[in-house]
Amino acid sequence: MRTDTARACFAKLRDRASPSPLSTAPAIGRASRAVSLARALYSAALLLLTPLALLRLAWRARRQPAYLAHIGERFGRCRLRIDAPVIWIHAVSVGETHAAQPLVRALREAWPEHRIVMTHMTPTGRATGEQLFGENVLRAYLPYDLPWCVSAFLRCVRPRLGVLMETEVWPNLIAQCVRAKIPVALVNARMSQRSARGYARLDPLAREAMAGLAAVGAQTQDDAERIAALGAPRVEITGNLKFDRAPAAADLALGQTLRARFGTRFVFLAASTREGEEELILDALEGIDEDLLLALVPRHPQRFDAVAALVARRGLPCQRRSEDQPVRAQTRVWLGDSMGELFACYAACDVAFVGGSLLPLGGQNLLEPLAVGKPVLIGPHTFNFAEATRSAVQAGAALRVDDAAGLRETLLLLRHDPQRRAHMSEAGRAFTRQHAGATARTQALLASLLGGMR
Repeated sequence: MRTDTARACFAKLRDRASPSPLSTAPAIGRASRAVSLARALYSAALLLLTPLALLRLAWRARRQPAYLAHIGERFGRCRLRIDAPVIWIHAVSVGETHAAQPLVRALREAWPEHRIVMTHMTPTGRATGEQLFGENVLRAYLPYDLPWCVSAFLRCVRPRLGVLMETEVWPNLIAQCVRAKIPVALVNARMSQRSARGYARLDPLAREAMAGLAAVGAQTQDDAERIAALGAPRVEITGNLKFDRAPAAADLALGQTLRARFGTRFVFLAASTREGEEELILDALEGIDEDLLLALVPRHPQRFDAVAALVARRGLPCQRRSEDQPVRAQTRVWLGDSMGELFACYAACDVAFVGGSLLPLGGQNLLEPLAVGKPVLIGPHTFNFAEATRSAVQAGAALRVDDAAGLRETLLLLRHDPQRRAHMSEAGRAFTRQHAGATARTQALLASLLGGMR
C-alpha cells in the first residue's frame, strides 16, 4: 500500500504545481516546451560526450578487456531474437544483479511463458548475470541514453514490462518507453538525500523522468518520500529485495570447504573493499599475532592484481583463492580473487567487515553476512545502505566503527569475546528473517502493471 506520507508529499507537490483554471493550457504548454528543451539539451550533451565514453571504455579495458566486447549493444544494436513476450530487467552492475536474483526466480515461476531479458552497464554485472541465471535469462548491455539508441533497443526486445533496479532512471529511456506504451517500474528503489538533491538540480528533466514511471517499489519510507517528492506518481514501500537473497546450498558447502582450508586460526574477512581501504586495513592490523588470518576480497575484480601487489610490498605472505590450495601456516593474507563466492567467504569467516564504508563511498551490502549469521563491522560512510545499516546496528547484529583504528579495537574485542559474537550472529539471522518478504510485494506491484496476465 502506498504510504500516507508519500501520498501526502506528492499531493503537496501536485497542488503547488497546479495553476489556476484560466492559466492551465498556457502553463502546460510552457512546461511541455521546457521539458522538450531540457531533454534536447541533455541528448545533445550526451552525443558530444559519446567519444569520451568510448575512450573511457578503452581505458577501462586495459585492466578488463571485456569492456570492449559487445560495443554495438551500447548503441542499440541488439542481436537478440525472441519469439515470446518479454519482461526486461535492468541491473547496472554486480550488486543490482544479485538483488534481482529472488525477483527473477519469482517472475519466472509466475509467468513461465515470458522470457526475461536483463541489461547491464558493466562486464562484471553481465558476468554475474550469466553466472546466476545461465541460459534462463537473456542478457545485453543497456544502450547509451540517446533517443535513437534506446528506440532501437526497445524495437528489438519489445518488452511488455520494464523493471529498473534501485536508482537507474534515464530520461530518454523512460520517455521512449512512455511513447511505446511500455510500463516501467523502478523497484528495490533507494534515494539518498545526496541523490535527491542531485535529481532536484536537473528539474524539469528529472521530474519528467520520474513522472514517466508506472510505479515505484521503494525500500524504505524515507526512500518513498524522496522519490515521490521528485514527481513519481505511484510509490509503494515494498522493502529491500536483498533480504530475500538466501545463500544456496552450494555456497554453504563451499564455505565449509574454505573454512577447512583456513584451519583453526581466527579469520577476519574484509569484503567488497574499495581502492584506498585495503591500505587502511593493513595498517590497522599491523602487529597483530599470526593466529589472525586476514581474508581480503576486493569489490572489483580488475583490482585483484593491484591488491596482491600492495600486500607483497608490505612483505606479508599471501595466498590467492585462485591457487585453490589449503592456507599455509605462514600465510597472513588470503586474497579472494574469484567471482560469485562472496556468500561462501562470509560463511567461512569469524567476523566480517563490509567495505566501501571506511572512505566516503557509501558502503556495500551488509545483508549477506547477516544472512549467514556473521558479526558485521561497518565504517562511518553508509549512505547507500543507510536504513539497513542503522537498523542492523540497532538490532545488535552489526557494529559501526569510526575509522581504521576503531576497526582494529573493535575486532580485537570481538576476537576475545565469543559470547558477543554468538549474540550478534543470532541477531543477524533474526534481523534478516524479520525483514524478508520484499520479493512477494514487488511481484504483486509488477503484476498490477501486467494486468494479472498469465
